[in-house]
Amino acid sequence: MNPNRVRIIDRWIGQPICFKLTLLRRLGGLFGLRRPPAAPPQKILFIKLIEQGSTVLAYQALRRAVDLVGRENVYFWVFEENRFILDAMSIVPPQNVIVLRTGNLGRLFLDMLGTAWRLRSIGVDATIDMEFFSRASAILAWMTGAPRRVGLHRFGGEGPYRGDLMTHRVHYNPYLHTSQTFLSFVEALQAPPEQTPLLKTEPTAPSAELPRFVPEPEQAQRVRNTLERLFGGPVPQPLVLLNPNASDLLPLRRWPGERFVELGRKILQHHPQVGIAVTGAPEEAEPARLIARQIDEERVVCMAGETTLDDLLVLYTQADLLVTNDSGPAHFAALTDIEVVTLFGPETPKLYAPLTPRSHPLWAGLACSPCVNVFNHRFSPCNDNKCMQAIQVDQVYEAVDAILASKPTA
Repeated sequence: MNPNRVRIIDRWIGQPICFKLTLLRRLGGLFGLRRPPAAPPQKILFIKLIEQGSTVLAYQALRRAVDLVGRENVYFWVFEENRFILDAMSIVPPQNVIVLRTGNLGRLFLDMLGTAWRLRSIGVDATIDMEFFSRASAILAWMTGAPRRVGLHRFGGEGPYRGDLMTHRVHYNPYLHTSQTFLSFVEALQAPPEQTPLLKTEPTAPSAELPRFVPEPEQAQRVRNTLERLFGGPVPQPLVLLNPNASDLLPLRRWPGERFVELGRKILQHHPQVGIAVTGAPEEAEPARLIARQIDEERVVCMAGETTLDDLLVLYTQADLLVTNDSGPAHFAALTDIEVVTLFGPETPKLYAPLTPRSHPLWAGLACSPCVNVFNHRFSPCNDNKCMQAIQVDQVYEAVDAILASKPTA
């Protein structure tokens, strides 16, 4: 679903609903209907509708939930198009992944009602809202009827209003890595709900322990065949992937396309054995092909539109290095052994660096950056992404060159 459409719906429909549900909840409190349950939670539901990359950052939180209630009692609510990364991580049972279809608003509304009823019948007694100040996810948490609902609350801050629908209200700490924030949500389940703000314990350090994605032989062969077809023969080694995010969905996070061209030419000039593949979503295929052609007609291929999301993970297992803007692929790649150079601008690696020892984040750190944050629904007013333009080709090539120097040649 288009992020701007989600934002509009969340503001103009979600805000009044949150207000009305808050009044209803407070009326229930006046009549003694808000008694916290005495027994520990038995079934935990995570709500993370969008941002597949952030789902990877939630792995430590999911592991903790599994420790508390068992894998078979952990559930995840997500948009249908974003479930693939959950299947790849294999920590939530496939039958416990609850999906919402986003083809049209009518279908989405019916799915919300139907899946909420299903979760009530399952007996989910704890929800963890991992969306940062989203009203839709807070409403969904309330709809489950779970007596424990963990999520962010703005308290006296200037964050977006989303009512008072959480029983365990967590204060947002902008100095914690996002994976630590997600883990604190799970730990908050065990804290007294009257204790505010949560969580009053020392944060756990981010962990690079992630599941390792291993493709099935037929998957690996299919992607290998595509590469060989595009290269017209054996796949060059080492193989470098460039992910320019050439669509209009993330314009502020985009490093200029001409710099990807310059970087690619420089890599080929100094590393004659290297091959390059430009990646991207199907809607990015044409601009991605243009970037590939401008770099080199023979040693560069375009994989945009040639792969499914599952194939993309397989591709990472067959390549040596990925250079990408800050986006989901940087986190997907953390599930494999590929080296990742991530270009940050409107966001900061202090909060969103991929959890892998093979991560090499680059960030100019301008005074206005990061400007995309949880307090503005991650929609910045910026009209000129100087933070991305400040990252020079030579700076990126230096990181790439150091990594390639450690790789064996074909």
